[in-house]
Amino acid sequence: GPLFERYLKLKPSCPACHLDYAMFDAGDGPAVFGILIVGAIVAGLALWVEFTFSPPYWLHAVLWAPLIVILSLGFLRLSKSTLLVLQYRHKAGEGRLR
Repeated sequence: GPLFERYLKLKPSCPACHLDYAMFDAGDGPAVFGILIVGAIVAGLALWVEFTFSPPYWLHAVLWAPLIVILSLGFLRLSKSTLLVLQYRHKAGEGRLR
């Protein structure tokens, strides 16, 4: 898409309208949202599987490790782009001392 140059690196500007992306900074927000969302999903599913099927612990590792990686990578880019769009939409920027 027009927002990212690589997986999480922003392009310098929009190729269509030439909006400068330098004013945007999502900070640690995407990582925090990813941790909370992925953690809630995986913990809920792991508890459900444990109490429903009681599998051995190695099976939990085989099930949840790939899911954690896949969901984390998916939510990280999604949450970063969402936060950047919200920052633009609400004209949010860094606070400045006067």
